[in-house]
Amino acid sequence: MADPKGFLTTGRETACSRPVAERLGDWNEVYVPGSLLPIISKQAGRCMDCGIPFCHNGCPLGNLIPEWNDFAYREDWSAAAERLHATNNFPEFTGRLCPAPCESACVLGINQPAVTIKNVEVSIIDKAWDNGGVTPQPPERLSGKTAAVIGSGPAGLAAAQQLTRAGHTVVVYERADRIGGLLRYGIPEFKMEKVHINRRIEQMRAEGTKFRTGIEIGRDLSATDLRKRFDAVVVAAGATVSRDLPVPGRELGGIHFAMEYLPLSNKVQEGDFMAPPITAEGKHVVVIGGGDTGADCVGTAHRQGAASVTQLEIMPRPSEDRPPGQPWPTFPMLYKVTSAHEEGGERIYSVSTTHFEGDEDGNVQALHLVEVAFEDGKLVQKAGTERVLPAQLVTLAMGFTGTDQANGLVEQFGLELDERGNVARDASYATNVDGVFVAGDAGRGQSLIVWAIAEGRSAARGVDRYLTGTSALPYPVKPTDRSLMV
Repeated sequence: MADPKGFLTTGRETACSRPVAERLGDWNEVYVPGSLLPIISKQAGRCMDCGIPFCHNGCPLGNLIPEWNDFAYREDWSAAAERLHATNNFPEFTGRLCPAPCESACVLGINQPAVTIKNVEVSIIDKAWDNGGVTPQPPERLSGKTAAVIGSGPAGLAAAQQLTRAGHTVVVYERADRIGGLLRYGIPEFKMEKVHINRRIEQMRAEGTKFRTGIEIGRDLSATDLRKRFDAVVVAAGATVSRDLPVPGRELGGIHFAMEYLPLSNKVQEGDFMAPPITAEGKHVVVIGGGDTGADCVGTAHRQGAASVTQLEIMPRPSEDRPPGQPWPTFPMLYKVTSAHEEGGERIYSVSTTHFEGDEDGNVQALHLVEVAFEDGKLVQKAGTERVLPAQLVTLAMGFTGTDQANGLVEQFGLELDERGNVARDASYATNVDGVFVAGDAGRGQSLIVWAIAEGRSAARGVDRYLTGTSALPYPVKPTDRSLMV
């Protein structure tokens, strides 16, 4: 156990954010660099090393949280990093982007603020990088088998790294111009600077993983040709089809999916543009969708100099405390104030967009909405609550509906879909097509980064066993296990 009395003597402290005025002037991560260093050992000492650590159950990766908390408390950062990497290929990603269901399941959280698991995690891995403790782990020998991974998001990268380390020759195909999937072009720089992706890719290259960008399977390279070239294929293409809003005026200019809007700002940071082709500068911005992607749009619009930012959500405002129907250790739906919301703007709950209004040039200039409520399980509009919001830029951030089928990937492989429209798979992540596996959002549907990495690791085990007859790779979660789904 770390500090036997830590949970009694030490209060919860988290990373300090930079002042709003300062961070709105750049695209750097919002937290004060080094702010965790003076406090993180004591924060790790709050871990009670429970006999039954429910944080394990809260994390799809099965992270060994009490173990690396103990090492962090003792400032044995090398040992902490080893324990962290034992279950997670990319803790610098999850430590910045995961909503931390592990903290919701922390036993201390029953009647006190939970352990800052996420902050401890990111501190351990950042120290490991700074100290040169993250090095390539190439396989001792090659198997002679080959595998292709379609998609370079967290699921694809995790599967690729595991398979490479198992001795297989792995090629990752990415249709974008850079590796990273939504980590690269869906997550704003202020949430995760892309240096964290770049150095992981260099580690993977040094281990032997090969990357091919600008190649879309189904269009640039057929599924048939891919199967001829490789012994196994992992489909980790994500759930990239954005949910649309089919209301009058949707065709007006200035209305964009979030995944049309957000990547352009990232491309500015990559040096591809001097200014984004779609910008919020000087405009009244409305973001439709109250989730994390919507918050990313809010923070991006602030940094681009929007005149105003309003975020709409069709559901009621969540409670600030655990709802009765979501008891510990489940992951509760709570009211969150993200760094983007700290920076300004307005959030409006229980409203639905009825139509958009355009100007004489065919561009959106206003959004009409109405309040809604649930009655007898149905969503109904409340009479007399219509409102009009000025809107010169509207972003649709209402989630995703499944894997892109327009490019022919699903059809060319002959993949079967499940009842939810995702690629169907068995307990080993194998699809109905021999030698073709699926991991991440493509098979699970839109979910969290920890689920993506866990599924990538699990699918790699299925592939390894398919190629060699056996596998020593870990198996974090079965695709049919919905008990932890968040």
